[in-house]
Amino acid sequence: MCNLYRMTSNADAIRQLFGAHVGSVELAATNLPAFDAIYPDYEAPVIIARPAGAALGMMRWGWPPFGEVKRPITNVRNLQSPMWRSALGDPRRRCLVPVTAFCEYGAQPDPETKRKRQHWFALRSGDPFAFAGIWRPTEEGARYAFLTCEPNAMVGAVHPKAMPVMLTGDALQIWLRADWEEARGLVQPFDEALMHELAPEASPDAAMPQPGLFVG
Repeated sequence: MCNLYRMTSNADAIRQLFGAHVGSVELAATNLPAFDAIYPDYEAPVIIARPAGAALGMMRWGWPPFGEVKRPITNVRNLQSPMWRSALGDPRRRCLVPVTAFCEYGAQPDPETKRKRQHWFALRSGDPFAFAGIWRPTEEGARYAFLTCEPNAMVGAVHPKAMPVMLTGDALQIWLRADWEEARGLVQPFDEALMHELAPEASPDAAMPQPGLFVG
């Protein structure tokens, strides 16, 4: 599963990418900091549909636990589960999670550091993209998770079980606006020809969670 990603583009870059496809983006802040390392339970930028276009704000990563599940859920894989049916079927409960790169950990620890190596994946273009997400309000504020699917060959070489559902272009509007029968067609591996693995690097320092900005 993907439990680490980054979003380092500024608010203007998000406007240019997502505004071209989902309508006007209302920012809850004049700009956003660089999020070099987003882990579960951190707050991060999320876009949801609004009647007049789309709204960008902050939510906490991790769907509230339920039933026998004890931890917040970060990745949604079983789309047949009744738990996700309502959110997936309602465009108002779908969201776009802006991303510039995401991490999957290698299976074996590095012989020198004794830690599993981080493999970072991004678009060849360097542009931001989005994970296909769902969200819900809670008493402590809005929470989100994003969908995963079968991996393409590039990601599967590192993590053979799953990869995040990645969206670009017209798929952004479809995910936020279409009925589920159309939107579910986006749940598929992303074209690996448009991706590359970034050069190895040191693990980014864990960033402190930012104040919540999302309203409503």
